[in-house]
Amino acid sequence: MPLVRYALRALVLVAAALVLVLVFRRPPLPVETAAADRGPLVVTVDEEGETRVRDRFVVAAPTAGRVLRIALDPGDALAAGDVVAEIHPAPLDRRTRAAAQARVEAAEANRQTAHASVVRARAALTQAEREARRMERLHGAGTAAEEQLERARLEETTRAQEVAAARSAADATLHELEAARASLLAAEGSESANQKTCDTGESCIEIRAPVSGRVLRVPEESERIVMAGEPLLEIGDPASLEIVVDVLSPDAVRIRPGARMLLERWGGGAPLVAHVRRVEPSGFKKISTLGVEEQRVNVIADLDAAPDGLGDGFRVEARIVVFEAGDVVRVPASALLRRGEGFAVFVVDAGRARRRSVEVGERGSGFAEIRSGLAPGERVIVHPSDQVDDGVRVREEAES
Repeated sequence: MPLVRYALRALVLVAAALVLVLVFRRPPLPVETAAADRGPLVVTVDEEGETRVRDRFVVAAPTAGRVLRIALDPGDALAAGDVVAEIHPAPLDRRTRAAAQARVEAAEANRQTAHASVVRARAALTQAEREARRMERLHGAGTAAEEQLERARLEETTRAQEVAAARSAADATLHELEAARASLLAAEGSESANQKTCDTGESCIEIRAPVSGRVLRVPEESERIVMAGEPLLEIGDPASLEIVVDVLSPDAVRIRPGARMLLERWGGGAPLVAHVRRVEPSGFKKISTLGVEEQRVNVIADLDAAPDGLGDGFRVEARIVVFEAGDVVRVPASALLRRGEGFAVFVVDAGRARRRSVEVGERGSGFAEIRSGLAPGERVIVHPSDQVDDGVRVREEAES
């Protein structure tokens, strides 16, 4: 009988202990999980940018004097040689006349430099065309990758645009030279091709457009006194646009010429495609909206096709592709945890959270590449709270 009594007491104590464990046992922690899988990964640098006319020409007063009212408005079309303004030159003294002579000599030097730039651009275009044809033959024979062919074609397109820009700059220097000569002739009291007698009987100089395009900006339309070199209006071709995006200097190091750029929220439907032409070698300081001083760098890109309605100085949201792969092991970026110098994730194993170190490769806004430590199909906890720890019981509340 005593043995039976002791056994009953032991059973009661065990049962009571089990009841206490069940009562005070911590319930499984609800967590959100996602499965590691294989798939594409695109890493982009996302920043705001703006459009800009690629070749912008500032028409300035060739000499000091009184400029008549400018009748042009922004958007007006111009042909090279059209009269854009008229100016009554002020009487010039010996010093001003010497300055006008110096401007003529400087304009002649600029003309020669621009001509040399055209020659160089044409030579570079010829070389790029030969390289593109050679790469097409190699690609057709299967010995060159598609990426090499695309790079060669992009180089050919870029060189062709540089030839067009060099020609426009050369035309502009020619008109600048003519304006400088007109200013000198006015100083000498002679007549020039750009000089005429106005209705008031005074001598005036006609200022002509250096290139064809449209009026972009007129700083001041009213008649006024101007000094030599003062801007009168800006001319450019709105159809020839480039994209300017300033990025943080650490991001600029990852961007390469030829990189694809997607432009969103520009006012149309589908995103526009552009390709990076140049990452400027010099940075600048900029104060962010939070008041933080940042070092930033301009990235210049060319639109593959400019849509109607997009003009100079329009805002765009740019996504610059710095990494792209078609098949990598990936997890949501929100599943990653800092662990010392590396990263870790919480893996769900038999209803418990297990911390596991992983090697992380490229990281995008949505996913991160896992190079080792995790296999496709394993489930990880996303957005883990501070209650999640190694060995904690968890319950998958919402799967993705």
